[in-house]
Amino acid sequence: MVLDRFIVLEGLDGAGTTTQLRLAAERLAAEGRPHFCTSEPTDHTLGLLIREVLTQRRRMHPTTLALLFAADRAEHLLAAGGGILERLQRGELVISDRYLFSSLAYQTLDCEFQYVRGLNEGFPLPRDVVFLDTPVPESQRRLGSRDGPELFDGEDIQDRILANYRRGFALYSDCGLRLHVLDGTLPPEDIFEKLWKIIGSVPML
Repeated sequence: MVLDRFIVLEGLDGAGTTTQLRLAAERLAAEGRPHFCTSEPTDHTLGLLIREVLTQRRRMHPTTLALLFAADRAEHLLAAGGGILERLQRGELVISDRYLFSSLAYQTLDCEFQYVRGLNEGFPLPRDVVFLDTPVPESQRRLGSRDGPELFDGEDIQDRILANYRRGFALYSDCGLRLHVLDGTLPPEDIFEKLWKIIGSVPML
């Protein structure tokens, strides 16, 4: 199933998805358009636990982490009173910074690709996926100001993640979603203008 009015932002660490989500939220709020800008991991209980693993404050087996991501995603979709599905039914535009494509890119570093795919194959797809295509050296340079290293830091690791992204997108090339690849090296404002055109093409209820 492909969900209309559901847009997902994807990219390597440092690609700028968080910045683009913030800019989108600001513009949508200014225009009074019903929306929900969100991210994964979520700020639910499972998402907060995942963040502890990503920032290396807690250790966890890769299989357990893959399962946690899938469980957090299920709650993200299904939570009563504020889940993605309920918000879409209310006519809101939903934009998420990361979704199942991140699991296919990151969790498959240490787990079998088909296993991770199986954990996520029951989830609906977004109508639009926006991938910020940023060279690995540039994305790593941008991360230099972070407080400390995270679980998936390193050029070699990010090279593998990029290859996994491409493999994941290829799997869904004929499923009805639209993949938009934007130049992640452009200034954030220029990237956002391209993103805003995509957002503007999404019809409201």
